[in-house]
Formats: sequence, structure tokens, C-alpha cells
Amino acid sequence: MNCDLHTHTVHSDGSFTPVELVRAAKEKNLIIALTDHNTVSGLSEFMAEADRIGAEVVGGTELSCVYNGGEFHLLGLFIEPQHYSRVESLCIDYHSLKEKSNIDLIDKLCAMGYELNYAEIQKQNVNGRVNRAHIAAELLHKGYVDSIPRAFERLLDEKCGIYVPPKRLSLIEGISFIRKINALPVLAHPLKEIGAGELREMIPNLKEAGLIGIETMHSSYTDEKIAISKEIAKEFDLLESGGSDFHGSVKPGVQLGVGKGNLDIPYEIYFKFKSLKETLK
Repeated sequence: MNCDLHTHTVHSDGSFTPVELVRAAKEKNLIIALTDHNTVSGLSEFMAEADRIGAEVVGGTELSCVYNGGEFHLLGLFIEPQHYSRVESLCIDYHSLKEKSNIDLIDKLCAMGYELNYAEIQKQNVNGRVNRAHIAAELLHKGYVDSIPRAFERLLDEKCGIYVPPKRLSLIEGISFIRKINALPVLAHPLKEIGAGELREMIPNLKEAGLIGIETMHSSYTDEKIAISKEIAKEFDLLESGGSDFHGSVKPGVQLGVGKGNLDIPYEIYFKFKSLKETLK
């Protein structure tokens, strides 16, 4: 049995419902974690379906954070139901700022000649929350771009100068928060954002704040990046994690459990986190 500790549903920017995701994992004999962006709104449905069909799953989230001016993503794994409201409360301010950022982005795109309606895009998501992937999908739907990656490349990447990101939680604050709710903080795909040298410089501060692990296996990683990530995890005595970052049809080249065909995340990865979690109870 393998695992996949990084997935998304319609509660952030994926195309599967929590129920569909659990069933897909069960069919593939996978243990999965649901880690929607800046929310746990899908976890109750996710966990209930897992209980109903006898699937082993992990409740989590993926927080958008900053460190030294750069954006990083932080997974919180094994979040307990009694702490769901605390996670949602933490994210309220972020979502308010995110909505303002989204509206500003739409206004700029409209001024450039792209006919987009923010309210219509909101309707396409179960909780009305929008991110750039939803805007990219709308640009694709209207024929302005030929793919979602192309939308980011031409318009939505911060480097294009149109999108201004909202203020985010600091990575140190995010790690501390995850530990306070008795969950396990894991740095998601760090070598996607920075090089190995910079990561090595960061880790001592992150470990002091309570970092438990880093994602050493990710769909975007080459074999070389996976090998380097594993070396760094061992060097700093961090648990290894791995995930496809599955989004369903939003990222059609990324499949549950295997990513782009480059992932093989053994049960042992999950078991080490589960064992550590049990010592924290």
C-alpha cells in the first residue's frame, strides 16, 4: 500500500469533491491526506466518507505563508475535528485579503480587454472562494488562452506584474500554529520555490519553530530534486513526506498517488507520521 499526503478538492482549487477523492483513493488502495488551500471546510465530509467505506485517510490543510519575502506552502497533517474551527478562524483574514487581491486582478484584466465576471467565477466553487486557478480556468473557458499553465505564464504569475498577492501568514507563525493544534507541520515542495542552499539556511529556524518534515517527493520534482530533498531531510533529521498535489482535471497531467508517473510513496512515509502523531496525544 502506498500513500499520497498532498491532495485538493473543490473546497479549494481541485475538481473532485471530498467524497469522490476518498472513493478514488480507495479504488487505488491509497492512504491519502486532504490538504485544501487555507481551509478545512471539506474535511468533515472527507472523513465521514472514509469512515463509511473503510478508507484510511489524513485530515489536513495547506497554508500559504511567507518567509524572507518569498511564498512558501505549509502542510498541516493529522488535524483533529475539534480544531477545525481554529484553522478556519486563522484563515478568515487571509480570505478577506485574498478576495480583494482577486477583485483587483479581475479589474486589471477587464481593463486589458478580457471579459471576466468575478461573481460568475465565485459560483463555480462550492464555498465561493476564488484563487488564480479558477481565474485561469475561466480564461481557458472563454478562449483567451489555450491552457491553464499558459494563463499563468502570460497573465497570472506574479512576475507578469498584474497580480499582487495578498498579505500572508509568516512561515514561522504557520508552523507554530500547526504545532499548537497538535498537528504536524510539513514544508511543501520547497525545492519548487528555492534552491538547496537556501533551504539548508532556512531549516534551522524552521525546526526551532517546530517543523516536523519536508516534502521530498512531489509531482514537480525531477529525480535529482527528490534525491537532494532526501539528503536534506536526513541531514536535518526531518521526516520525509510525499504527495502528488492532485487537483483532478485542473492539473490533468497529475494523477492521484503517482503524480506524473514519477512518484512511489511507500506506506512507511505515512506510518512514521502516524506514529509520531500518536505520541503527541
